[in-house]
Amino acid sequence: MGGLTWAAWATLAVVGAMLYALVRDLARADLVLVGAVGVLVALGVLSPQDAFAGFANPAVIAVASLFVLAAGVQNTGALGFADRALFPRQGGLTRSVAQMGGLLGVMSAVLNNTPIVAMVTPRAQAWCERAGIPPSKVLMFVAYSTTVGGTLTLIGTSTNLVVTGRMAEAGLEPLGMFTQTPVALPAALAALAVMALVSHRFLPGRRAGDGPVGDGLGRCLFEVRVPTGSPLVGQTIEEAGLRSLETAYLVHLRRDDDLVPATPESALRAGDTLTFQGSARALDGLLDRPGLARAVEPVSTPLLETLPLYEAVVAESSSLVGRTLREAEFRERYGGVVLAIQRADDALTGRLGRTPLHSGDLLVVEAANGFEKEWNARRDEFYLVAPRRPERPRPQPRKAPLALAILGTVIALAAAGIVPIDRAAFVGALAMIATRCLRGRDAREAVQLPTLVVIAMALGVGKALETTGLAVTFADAVVGVAGPAGPFGVLMALYLVTVVLTELITNNAAAALMIGMGLEAAAQAGVSPTVFGVAIALAASSGFLTPFGYQTNLMVMSAGGYRFADYVRAGAPVSLVYSATALLTMKLLWF
Repeated sequence: MGGLTWAAWATLAVVGAMLYALVRDLARADLVLVGAVGVLVALGVLSPQDAFAGFANPAVIAVASLFVLAAGVQNTGALGFADRALFPRQGGLTRSVAQMGGLLGVMSAVLNNTPIVAMVTPRAQAWCERAGIPPSKVLMFVAYSTTVGGTLTLIGTSTNLVVTGRMAEAGLEPLGMFTQTPVALPAALAALAVMALVSHRFLPGRRAGDGPVGDGLGRCLFEVRVPTGSPLVGQTIEEAGLRSLETAYLVHLRRDDDLVPATPESALRAGDTLTFQGSARALDGLLDRPGLARAVEPVSTPLLETLPLYEAVVAESSSLVGRTLREAEFRERYGGVVLAIQRADDALTGRLGRTPLHSGDLLVVEAANGFEKEWNARRDEFYLVAPRRPERPRPQPRKAPLALAILGTVIALAAAGIVPIDRAAFVGALAMIATRCLRGRDAREAVQLPTLVVIAMALGVGKALETTGLAVTFADAVVGVAGPAGPFGVLMALYLVTVVLTELITNNAAAALMIGMGLEAAAQAGVSPTVFGVAIALAASSGFLTPFGYQTNLMVMSAGGYRFADYVRAGAPVSLVYSATALLTMKLLWF
């Protein structure tokens, strides 16, 4: 370390600050990485050309194109056939998780896992309700199955594309379509077996009284109002049928500024506000009843159309933390109204607008279209914003064979080595639009810009690590410590470091930062760079221990009612078995 230049020390400080910001979730990952690259450019460590060269990297082009391809397949309803195969009509939880996980793994090997999880989650919730299985026992493995399935092929996850793009940039032979399959397949099968046999036993199961099966919003606080002219005016709570709801209970009613006990004999008056504790589904049912209305005025719209509902999870760094909805002026600042608040650990009983918010609170928000796009990227405000009743374009089944043919052609051309994956995917994306399998507007919306920025900027930081000699220094340190155990010991050390990084920061950032060090270590250990490239790619996809290790983990968090500790308990055996199997397979194949 003593021989490092000032540029290397400066880069080390910037990378350290960047990792701290990512781990503490001080801002969105893309903004943190843009800031880090900006500092490196200002210091002269990186030239503007090197800083932004990542946007021209084949990995970024391929990832953007694959987003469009996946959206085209989803838009045509081409995967509708999978419903019957995904959800068995009979069988226990072990069989159900195994069957569902196997098919999801195959699907995610050729499609981006984000749209797959978005498509399957509501279907899985409905199936759980029919089968009498708590969704908390299933939904986490929807996310995990697509994660391990994505490692099977080059196009299964953007992480693989980041690694192969960096290898091509370094003048090395890139990974092929199935280069990692001999290692990833046994590891994926072992992980699926653990999910089906072991991990679901560590997850909570919601029973009657804890909220309805299939609804992760079983402990919400919400309010409804008795408007003027309501047929319920003059009726008692018992007569109005508001006392013995199956999925919620009436905590109290508010009349002007006074709280009135919610006894069965209490008569309702116009203007009364009723406070409930229970499932958000009960809120949906109450609002559909004649004589009840929202307790808050909806956001004004020019056509007075029915607005969609969203679920927003409050981030630790959010300005909402510690403030009430009224203090935060939620309607004015965020352009929506909060209809319900869920807190995993507490039963909320106060007034909705005067309840101080905590990080991790889930808000049910009514807002105009576009709320999700505007705030889902604000990781400093919300960990995740997702539609409760997503309005998707009507499927075009007549074009489903065409969409599948386009996808199949892309895979075949890339697998045969006839056309590079970035070129094949780009032309395939254009074909989806040209054949109207996907509208141009939907194609633009399908491209997740923050993900592309993270990849491009992480590649820029990786370039700084390389040019300043930090990658070589780190590789020297790893080889020095793990070298006595041989080349496999070096690979195992790098694998474990990458796993830790991917649990703390994004998977793509972890891959981009570690691949340069991995290639240096491979050169020093006298091992093929392909071996270390595969190891880094698989390790960077091993995000099972935290809800932030992989985006799909966050997507099922509210639907399953999960807490942070649930991921640790259920993900630990999956992570351990997946990593052990992958490392053992690499040992047998290549060492």
